[in-house]
Amino acid sequence: MDFHYYTAATLNGFLADEADSLQWLFDVPGAAETEKGAGQFLAGISTLVMGSHTYEWLLREMDLLDNPGAWPYGGQKTFVFSSRDLPVPEGVDIEVVNGPVQSVIPEMTGEVWIIGGGDLAGQFLDAGALTTITLTLAPAFLATGKPLLPRNLFSDRLELTGATKKGQFVELAFDVTG
Repeated sequence: MDFHYYTAATLNGFLADEADSLQWLFDVPGAAETEKGAGQFLAGISTLVMGSHTYEWLLREMDLLDNPGAWPYGGQKTFVFSSRDLPVPEGVDIEVVNGPVQSVIPEMTGEVWIIGGGDLAGQFLDAGALTTITLTLAPAFLATGKPLLPRNLFSDRLELTGATKKGQFVELAFDVTG
């Protein structure tokens, strides 16, 4: 089982703005076409993991409680880490969990995608479970926001495995070692 942190960020390392919005990302010309390229990655994923802010953004932006068929991740099991009770769209395989990632890892199967946020990815790193980071850098800067990975992770634990230009974006892939 591998744990993949696959995400997009600004050039100065923010995932979302201070209001948890990703609008800055969708405003980049060609963003929709670049996002479609993630389909091959998603096809190999069995389990999804996200934090409450990412999940709540999806609920709000896609109106998922009133339109559960719009859930973009099909039938893949999804774990949402939150210290609060959160609503779940009818018919979608989502489990809201409260506790350390180590306690839920045994329930996960296959290839796992850590969608976000950065602190949640950091918790998987802390647990020794994070195996790859694929980062799509967008041509944007934010003065403040949610950090990409609020942890120290140095070059002795990162092996660059790929770099690809995708329109206005660049995708960097790393294996996490140690």
